[in-house]
Amino acid sequence: MNDPDYGLIGASVEETMRLNLKLNSAQNLEEARHYLSEITGTVVSEDTTVFTPFYTNFGRHIQLGSNVFINHACSFLDLGGIVIEDDVMIGPRVNITSENHPIATSTRNTLIPQKVIIKKGAWLGANVTVLPGVTIGEHAVIAAGAVVNKNVEPESVYAGVPAKKIKDLE
Repeated sequence: MNDPDYGLIGASVEETMRLNLKLNSAQNLEEARHYLSEITGTVVSEDTTVFTPFYTNFGRHIQLGSNVFINHACSFLDLGGIVIEDDVMIGPRVNITSENHPIATSTRNTLIPQKVIIKKGAWLGANVTVLPGVTIGEHAVIAAGAVVNKNVEPESVYAGVPAKKIKDLE
């Protein structure tokens, strides 16, 4: 918080908050896509669906592929970058965070950004939490309620807290 650029971060967050309010008041999916495009600074594909409410702190660090489905009440902390490839399904109340803080009290107010990548065709069940620096492999399935703190192999199913591989997809 002692960083001289901290004010710029605050201004960016405030703009995103304003746009989030509009997004979460959208009357239809087309309008929701429009505001999500404003938040991310990119055109959100017409075959992408986002149900509201949806929350993010910056938005400009989110990259969405085509045919992405984001269910209601999802929250993305995207300062470190969140890449969601084509054909990804995200269940309700999923939290994806690409930023963290050191444990030491002397530096705890420092942000540590780490990109999250969700590869093509992955499916995140309801109430999944994805932590910073994680890559979820192609077509992987993350069971409801899992906390993903390590990379996920493609074509596999992970469950639990912390998430562990329980089987390969058939």
